Amino acid sequence: MRKILVLSDTHSHIDARIMHHVTWADEVWHAGDIGDLAVTDAIKKVRPLRAVYGNIDDHQARAEFPLHNRFFCEEVSVWITHIGGYPGKYHPAIREELKAQPPQLFICGHSHILKVQFDKTLNLLHLNPGAAGIHGFHQVRTLLRMVIEGSNIKDLEIVELGPRALPREV
Repeated sequence: MRKILVLSDTHSHIDARIMHHVTWADEVWHAGDIGDLAVTDAIKKVRPLRAVYGNIDDHQARAEFPLHNRFFCEEVSVWITHIGGYPGKYHPAIREELKAQPPQLFICGHSHILKVQFDKTLNLLHLNPGAAGIHGFHQVRTLLRMVIEGSNIKDLEIVELGPRALPREV
């Protein structure tokens, strides 16, 4: 059994709210737009991290993390990428490979829109954890928690971290 934290679009932001959930997890998966590598460095000090780079990430992030990360967690095949699209509207760059070799769990970020959707055509669970950072158009910062046990994905939870905007100092 593995407790998994899934987040994306931190855009250089890490705080105690995120780190609280990092300590809950056995592993953390970041679906890109990391921003400053201080984010992933902080996570890696506490828990194992799997990540991909996103479209805003610089050459350092691209040197450390891949564009696509395919692996098994327990008996579940996983594919994480930053720009993936959604069931029925997958990004053209990955569409054919996704159809040819669909994972059981497909995770992407980029849109800042939290989405959990089962793709009946490809028989996969599509997850977008939304955005955990404070930059972007999203109103609420979100991430996902779940448990993977054998070939089962269970106990999926949506976590709201609070509003995107930080309170202004007076």
